[in-house]
Amino acid sequence: MHTVWKGSISFGLVNIPVKLHAATENKDIKLRQLHKECHTPISYKKVCEGCNQEVKDEDIVKAYEYAKNKFVVLDQEELENLRKESEDKAVEIIDFVKLTEIDPIYFERTYFLSPDTTGSKAYSLLRQTLEQSGKIGVAKIIIRSKEQLAIVRVYQNALVMETIHYPDEVRSVSDVPNLPSEQTVVPKELETALMLVDQLTTEFNPEKYTDDYRNTLMELIEEKKATNTISTSDKRPVPDNVTDLMTALQASLEKTKKPTTRKRTTRTKKNA
Repeated sequence: MHTVWKGSISFGLVNIPVKLHAATENKDIKLRQLHKECHTPISYKKVCEGCNQEVKDEDIVKAYEYAKNKFVVLDQEELENLRKESEDKAVEIIDFVKLTEIDPIYFERTYFLSPDTTGSKAYSLLRQTLEQSGKIGVAKIIIRSKEQLAIVRVYQNALVMETIHYPDEVRSVSDVPNLPSEQTVVPKELETALMLVDQLTTEFNPEKYTDDYRNTLMELIEEKKATNTISTSDKRPVPDNVTDLMTALQASLEKTKKPTTRKRTTRTKKNA
């Protein structure tokens, strides 16, 4: 498993040498863009808008645009020194909180934490401490030249670190357009909706959920590789627009209603 970061995590006076590994992977199917006439891949060039010339990587500098067409140029050496100064510091757990206190909107990406050569004992100590306390650790870490707020928690028998957004990175709900104002809900509709939720409630099993679009796309790709033809599946029926909320809820209930098992009765023949 590829190591994306190497350093240490500390809580109190306990220092834990660790390695960071990406816990998830993107399995989206990447499609290339080709020239329609000759099927040659399309390439993209870096062109200066002022000179109208292609620019090489060594001729590019980074800058911050603080106003329209006004920039503060940042030297690469300055950026490297700033990054190194931050990365050399150990990641310190600042606070311990309950996981339920953090809304999922803050979560960004998950990493596995593994102990480095000499960190197994301290790693196990932190893992057991978090398990028995029911808490998670809040820390800061520099990843790819960006300071991240993160939490450390237990997942199965491992420690994981999840980067989370800063509060100013989460947009305000007040900016969401067309949110309905508070309206009086018809008690019967609410009761029926709660019955529907109850019927659909189950234990979360991630294995039952699959990416149907990705699987179908791969089947199409494999078929075209083999036969160079496209087969279309039967069209699914388009549902009618349901204007009556109660009708939709009742229909959903009927669709999710669990079949009842009939008890078989056995008749005993009387002896003649």
